[in-house]
Amino acid sequence: MNNPKQNFFLTKNNQKIHYKFINNKSLITIIFLHGLMSDIKSKKAKFLKKFANKNKINLLLFEYSGHGKSSGQFTDFSIKNWIEDSRSIIKNLIKKGKIILIGSSMGAWIGIALIKHFHKRIKGFIGIAPAPDFTEELIWKKLNSFEKDSIRRNKIYKLKSSHNNFYPITKNFIFGGKKNLILNKKIKCNFKIELLHGIRDSSVPWIYSINLTKTLITKKLKLTIIDDGDHSLSRVQDLKKLDLAIKNII
Repeated sequence: MNNPKQNFFLTKNNQKIHYKFINNKSLITIIFLHGLMSDIKSKKAKFLKKFANKNKINLLLFEYSGHGKSSGQFTDFSIKNWIEDSRSIIKNLIKKGKIILIGSSMGAWIGIALIKHFHKRIKGFIGIAPAPDFTEELIWKKLNSFEKDSIRRNKIYKLKSSHNNFYPITKNFIFGGKKNLILNKKIKCNFKIELLHGIRDSSVPWIYSINLTKTLITKKLKLTIIDDGDHSLSRVQDLKKLDLAIKNII
């Protein structure tokens, strides 16, 4: 088995981005974009390593600034920075061949933002419980005026998560999101798109995948709604659906 090398990529802002690359000398590279406050140790990332080696495809895994082993404090960044991290590392490390973007939750938002940069090279896009514009729709719009004022004054707002911890929400995080909203756009995609979403997703309602089908303009879009699926979609049966989605694109 081809074990991924562990490396660091230095951005123009001197952030060290932790990444692993599996080089199977393929003309196709899968690029995995993880979710908010996640990393590349997840079940989905492990599944993709096995998939890449079994199917002799290249794989790039990396962690955004302030995530995992990458440098920086989470509270110093926003989706704007993470889109730039992703664009920069893909541009510099994957110079040849086609790419398949796989975005989990926030990673799907990042993946969609990357379409304009890599449109001609994208073979397909997979959104796993996609969370486009979540900073606006799922956080900002649900805060009261006192909480919003607190954030505007640069206080950190602790948003409870479903994992018995919290997300530290900053002004930079919210307003960086506002500058990168995509659900109000139409994005032409001449490649296959697969969206996977669980009915029991308590973090990002499955209606977000429905909304996304109106943003991503393509004749080749498939939406799979998983009746008993949660937000992570990391069970064996969920990963089988991801396996099928990748093979549909390849």
